[in-house]
Amino acid sequence: MGKGSNTVKVSYSAQDIEVLEGLEPVRKRPGMYIAGTDTPAGLHQLVFEILDNSVDEAMNGHASDIVVTLHSDLESVTVSDNGRGIPVDLHPKYKRPALELILTTLHAGGKFSDKNYKTAGGLHGVGSSVVNALSEEMTVTVKRDGKEFQQSFSRGKPQGNLKTLQKGIKGTGTTVFFKPDHEIFKIKKFSAETIRTAIKTKAYLNPGLKLTFIDEPSGAKPEVYLYESGLAAYLKELISDRKLEAISEEPFIIERSEEVDVSIALNWTDSTTETFFAYANGIYTPDGGSHEQGAKAGIVRALRNYFSVHDVQTKGLKISAEDIREGIVCLVSVKLPGGHMQPQFQGQTKSKLNNPEVAPIVENIAKNLEQLLNEKPSLAGLIINRILLAAKARAASRAAVDTVRRKIGVSHRLNLPGKLADCSSSKPEQCELFLVEGDSAGGSTKQGRDRHFQAVLPLRGKVLNTIAASNKKSLENIELTNIVSALGAGVGEDFRVDKIRYGKLIILTDADADGMHIGTLLMAFFFQFMKPLIDEGRLYLGKSPLYGIYPKESGKKKKDAKEVFWAYSDQEMESILKREKLTTPRIARFKGLGEMNPSTLWDTTLNPAERTLLRIRTADAELAAAALKELMGSDPAYRAKLIQERAESIELDV
Repeated sequence: MGKGSNTVKVSYSAQDIEVLEGLEPVRKRPGMYIAGTDTPAGLHQLVFEILDNSVDEAMNGHASDIVVTLHSDLESVTVSDNGRGIPVDLHPKYKRPALELILTTLHAGGKFSDKNYKTAGGLHGVGSSVVNALSEEMTVTVKRDGKEFQQSFSRGKPQGNLKTLQKGIKGTGTTVFFKPDHEIFKIKKFSAETIRTAIKTKAYLNPGLKLTFIDEPSGAKPEVYLYESGLAAYLKELISDRKLEAISEEPFIIERSEEVDVSIALNWTDSTTETFFAYANGIYTPDGGSHEQGAKAGIVRALRNYFSVHDVQTKGLKISAEDIREGIVCLVSVKLPGGHMQPQFQGQTKSKLNNPEVAPIVENIAKNLEQLLNEKPSLAGLIINRILLAAKARAASRAAVDTVRRKIGVSHRLNLPGKLADCSSSKPEQCELFLVEGDSAGGSTKQGRDRHFQAVLPLRGKVLNTIAASNKKSLENIELTNIVSALGAGVGEDFRVDKIRYGKLIILTDADADGMHIGTLLMAFFFQFMKPLIDEGRLYLGKSPLYGIYPKESGKKKKDAKEVFWAYSDQEMESILKREKLTTPRIARFKGLGEMNPSTLWDTTLNPAERTLLRIRTADAELAAAALKELMGSDPAYRAKLIQERAESIELDV
C-alpha cells in the first residue's frame, strides 16, 4: 500500500477457510436448495420433497397408497406410504444405517442409477436430507423385514440411534413426520389448499394410485383421490376451473411407452391464449423445457400436415404456429429412465427440464394428433375453422397495431405525448414512469418528483375498458396511445420489452374506489397488449396514504416528519390511533393525490427509500385472463353472481 494510506491490512490464511460439514451448507444457505425461506413456496417445497419420494416408489410399482396429514397446529406434516421402506441395514463403507446416512448426508440415495428406480423425480439425493436439515423435528418410521424401525432428528442431526420398535410386523412402508424450523422460515403455517392441490395433481399423473389427505384443522373426513383416467380427468378439471368451453366433450389423448413414457392430453377451447402444463417424472416444471417444446412443435406439425393433405383453403391467410395453438389447453407428462437419460432439471426447484434429446421424442409422438383428426373429420373441421378465425383475428389486430404505429410514430424518432413530463436520464434501467389520474395529481407529482429519473404522464379520467372493447377501439383510444407512445416499445405482438424507455412503470392513483378502478383498467390494458411488461416484473402499483395523522400541533408551518403517521386505509388509521394512544390528533384525509403538497407526496409515495410499491405478477396467465373476462367483460352475469354470493363478506362501492 502507498505511504499515508489508511487501509488496514488484514491477514487471509488457511485458518480463515470454513468447511461446512454434513448438512451445515443447507442451514447456512437454504436458498441454494429450496425456493426461499420467506415465501410459501419454500415452506411447501419441504412437503413436496417428501411426497415425491413416496410417489417415486409408486411410479416404480412398489407403492399403491400414500397418506398426507396436515396436523392441527398447521405447522407439521406426516407423509406415509406402503412402499418398500427406506433401507435400515448398515452401509458397507460408512458403517451407519442407510436411513441415517440418507437423511444426514447430501447426495446420498438410491436414485443415482436405474438399478433401484427405473423412473424418479428426485435424482439429486438431497430432497429428504434438505428437509431434515431445515426441520426442528423429524421422525422417520420404517416397516420392512418384518420389523418396525424409528429414528428421530433435529435440525439435521440424529437424536439417538436407530431403534427397533416392534417385531413380527406385516407389510412395508415409510412414514415421515417433520416440523419446519422457525429459526429458518419466516412463514410458519402450511396451507391445506396448496397441499391438497399437489396431492390431486399427483393422483391425476399416476392413474390407479390412491392418495389420501387428512386435514386435521378442518375436522373433515379424509379426502381420497384416485383417478383411473389420469390426464383426461385432469384436463377436464383444468378447463372447467377456468370456465372455458371445450371444442369437444372428450379430449385428444396421445400416449406411447418406449424409452421415454410420453402422455399428452389436449383440447381446443374458446380461450384466446394457449396453456401448457408440463411434467417430468411427476414433477411440475412451470418454466416448461424440452418436453413442452416438443409437444408444441408436434401439434403444429400435425395440423400443418392435415392442412396440406386435405388441401384446406386458407383464404389468403397466413397461418402461424400461434394461430394453431390458440385456445389449446394441453398437459404433457414424460417419464424418463435413469442412467444415460435421467432428467436434467434446472436447479433443485426443478422449474425446467433441460434434456435436449427429449424434444424430438415428444414431437414425434405429438404429431400422431394428425391420425386422431383423420379419424374424426367433423371435429377436425371445427378445429380448422377455429384456427382460421384465430388467423383472421390476428391479421385484424396486426392491422390495428400498424395504424397505431403510424399515428404515434414508434421508431427511432419518438413522438412523445404533450402531457408527458419526461426525466433527464437516458438510462432506461434507472428511469421510472408514473401514470397518474388527472392534471391536478399530475401537477403535484411533477413538482414532487426527482426530475433526473422520474417521469410523469397524467391521464384524463378513467381509461377505456379494453376487456369489453375491440382491439381496434382500444388501440385508437387517445389515453392508451399516449401510454404506448411514452413507452416507445410498440404494442401487441410488436411490443419489445427490451426497447422500453423506463425500467419501472408505476400506476399511481388516488387511494379510493375510483383510483382502484382506474388502476384495474390500466392493468387489464397492459395484460392484453404488453404482457411481457408484467412477466418481467416491470409493472407496479404505487401506494399513496389516505390519511396523515399529526399527534400534536407544533405551531410551525412545516411539521417534523417524525411527528406524522401515514395510514393507507381506515383500518390502519384506527390501528395507529390505538397503538400510539392518540386521543386528540389532527387527522388529514387526502381525497386525492392533487390535495397533497409536493413534499408530502415525495415523502410518502415517490421517494424510493420510503415508498411502498406493489409489483404486479400473474402466477397463471389463463386464470388471470378468465378472471378479467368475468369481472370486466361485456357479459354482466358473472359480476351479478359474484355480488349475490359475496355481498355479505365484501365491501361494495356503489
